[in-house]
Amino acid sequence: MKARLDLTREQILAFRRQVGSLDERSPAGSRSLRRAAWAGLQDSMPRAALLSIHARVEGAHPASWEDPSLVQVWGPRFSTYVVPARDRALFTLGRLSDDPGDWQRAEEIAAELHGFLAGRRLGDREAGDALGVHPNRFRYAAPTGTVLIRWEGAKQPTIWTVPRPEVEPRAARRELARRFLHVFGPTTPAAFATWAGIGPADAEATFEALKRSLTAVRTPIGDAWILTRDEPALRAAAGPAAAARLLPSGDTYYLLQGADRELLVPGEKQRSALWTSRVWPGAVLVAGNIVGTWRRAGGKVTVESWRRLARAEREAVESEAASLPLPGLAGQIVVRWDD
Repeated sequence: MKARLDLTREQILAFRRQVGSLDERSPAGSRSLRRAAWAGLQDSMPRAALLSIHARVEGAHPASWEDPSLVQVWGPRFSTYVVPARDRALFTLGRLSDDPGDWQRAEEIAAELHGFLAGRRLGDREAGDALGVHPNRFRYAAPTGTVLIRWEGAKQPTIWTVPRPEVEPRAARRELARRFLHVFGPTTPAAFATWAGIGPADAEATFEALKRSLTAVRTPIGDAWILTRDEPALRAAAGPAAAARLLPSGDTYYLLQGADRELLVPGEKQRSALWTSRVWPGAVLVAGNIVGTWRRAGGKVTVESWRRLARAEREAVESEAASLPLPGLAGQIVVRWDD
């Protein structure tokens, strides 16, 4: 019997940065955008997905999130996500519950919305008012794969309906799990259930269906699974990390729960500063490690570092801040240090 692979914290984080294009940005283009959004890009904070793209893809500009290769949906946990257009089924049908009652409710809401919109695009509150329902009700139709949205942060989302993807829901969920394993691995069915917003039994069944393509591993926080094809990359020596990256609130790299947070950020005080009870700040990544948080108000970026950064490290963070492709800013971005 093959011995279980033991993985260190350093190996795991280096692997996640590498597959997430955080050590070296990918060249501009739709292929790189799809790779950046392989597990979706949370966009619940205005233009968070754009800043996640900027951290991973060369030449990002204010309209990169609107590239035709990408769409917005209510994805995992009904949060706003930017996902690859060709992979829409994974982030919608892949979350469709096996429970007949949940499935029927989603289909009924989707049919009601489709019939009312009749090809139109409308604000979700306007549609809700016309139908006499709360607009949040429409989020429950998202797992049917027939609802797309456009949300820019300041106004209500615009919603419309599209044809259902021709993908079987369980097949979509299996591929969604593969994406999760690749981007967040090593991981567990419980972590997949929490991230995707699906039931624990559905997550367990999905991992069981994938078992032939998985390898069991030991990590500093317990036993977990990886995609077998990812083992060589996990064993490989880490390449050089980027000097600095500013990850937005809810970025994929730290969209974690439970013990996974302890692996990424060992200090309890620092975890409390990053994963707050309200809106999360952004994470400051320096030489491959999260060293602080950041927030922005207009053209001012405030960085709170957890240790004293060297001059070269500060300059790298300031350079990264100056390059943020934020729309509508007058003048240069100014960094204020709070340490």
